[in-house]
Parts: sequence; C-alpha cells; structure tokens
Amino acid sequence: MRQMRNLKKHRFMYMILLPGLLYFVVYKYVPMLGLIIAFKDYKLMLGFWDSPWAGWHNFTQFMQGVYFWDIMANTLLISLYKLLFGFTAPIVLALMLNEVRTEWFKRSVQTLTYLPHFVSWVIVYGLMVALLSPGDGLVNQLLQASGFQTIAFLTEPEWIRPLIVTSDVWKETGWGAILYLAALSGIDPSLYEAARIDGASKGRQIWHVTLPGIRNVMIILLILKLSNILDAGFDQIFMMANVFNLEKADIIDTWVYREGLERMNVSLATAVGIFKSVIAFVLVVGANKVAKRFDGQIW
Repeated sequence: MRQMRNLKKHRFMYMILLPGLLYFVVYKYVPMLGLIIAFKDYKLMLGFWDSPWAGWHNFTQFMQGVYFWDIMANTLLISLYKLLFGFTAPIVLALMLNEVRTEWFKRSVQTLTYLPHFVSWVIVYGLMVALLSPGDGLVNQLLQASGFQTIAFLTEPEWIRPLIVTSDVWKETGWGAILYLAALSGIDPSLYEAARIDGASKGRQIWHVTLPGIRNVMIILLILKLSNILDAGFDQIFMMANVFNLEKADIIDTWVYREGLERMNVSLATAVGIFKSVIAFVLVVGANKVAKRFDGQIW
C-alpha cells in the first residue's frame, strides 16, 4: 500500500522517467536476447531459433585458439598505455589552463586542444600518412635532410603502438580536460587563500587543494575507463593496422570484425563480446568498491 501511495503521489515524475526507461528496455535489454547466439552454432539459413546448440564451445574455441594470447596481449597493452597517458594528460592540461590568467589565451588554447576530438580517424590517419610516409612524408624528409635513414613508421611493428597511443592522446586530451576544468571552477577560492596564508607553495596548493577538489571526477572517469579496458579503439586501429604491423596492432575488436563479418562466424564473435562484457563488469564493480574503500583517505 505504501508503494502504491508513493506511486500515486509521484506519478508525474514517473511519467517523465517513462520515455527513458522505454528507451533502455527497447534498445538495450530486448537486443540482449541475441546473446543466445553465443551458445549456438548459428546458421544463417536455419535462423535464430533453429540453429543447433553448441554450449560453451564458442568460448573454449576462442580461449584455446592460437591467436588468443596475442590479441589479448595487444589489447591490454594498448589499453593500459592509453589509460596511463590518456588519463593523466587531461588532468595536467586542465591544471595548466587553470593557472592561466589571460582569458583570451586560455580560451584559445582550450579551443585548439579540443578541436581534434571532432576529427574522424580517417582524416587523422591521412595526416599521419602525410607526415610519416617513408617516401614523401615530412618527418622522413627532415630525417633524410639531416643525414639519417628514413623510417617506415606506419608499417614497422615496433612503431605502431607508440603511434596509436600518441595519436589517441593528441586527439582526446583537450576534450577530456573540459570535465576537469568544470570541476576546478567549483573549488572554493577561500581554500587557496587559506593555503597561501599558511605559506603553501603553488605545488602544495595543487596537491592539497586542487587535486582533492577534483578527486571525485577523477575516480568516476577512471572507473569508466576501466570498464572499456578491452576496447582499445576499433576505429583507430582499423585504420592504422595493416599486414605488416598486424602482429602488434591486432586487438579483440578487429579480430571479431574479421570473424563475424568477413568469415560470418557470428556465434564466435558474439561469444567474444560476452567475454568482454563480463570482464568489464567485474572491473567496474571492483574499481567502484576500491574507490569507496579509499574515499576520504586520499591526500
């Protein structure tokens, strides 16, 4: 009865909430019925329901395959490099911009740094070809003019991971700094005044006032990034990978693309998607628990 009274009392609020709930039900939960394909030997001619059951075969086939450890290593290494540099770079940029007192310069730098976020990876790769191609690339022309040998940046396996991480940091740092700048604007200025009165240097003010002030935002974004630890960036790597550097660039998503769309092995591709989702769920829950445990004990 109490629930019914609350429902009646707040009926207009629930009506406002209803479209959002319907969106998630129709577009997020109903399609989850398709996960059954991961446990079947899906045949296009037999259809969704009549395809024979395969149990855990698709999962074991993926984890016991000769390619499993290679693509897992590539995915994790690229994701961890992106997490290490891509998570800290926006914080550093936001802290630097927060100290700029010339408003027009601050806004200009902020605009220039977040514009690359809107550039597609097709255009970014075109720029990289213009700069790094072994024949007429600008960087290789400078190396050749300086007496050094040219380097095949885009085809050498040892160069592909640094290029992936560097281009991702360049593209997303300015956009990621927006959230931190918004959080920095909410810090009480009197805290800085009190720190200066106590004789705190600029570094101490950042450590004891600024960083604790944006701690919650940092934790939330870290949890979100951990949930995507197995998503190393399909669009980017699909553009940059080729037959020469595939051994260092092939990740789970590009492998799923080849298996699911090129070879039409839909069941195996779906099983890998569930595998990624389970790991992401465990990482998010674990990171959230760790964040709650250490909340209030940092700095």
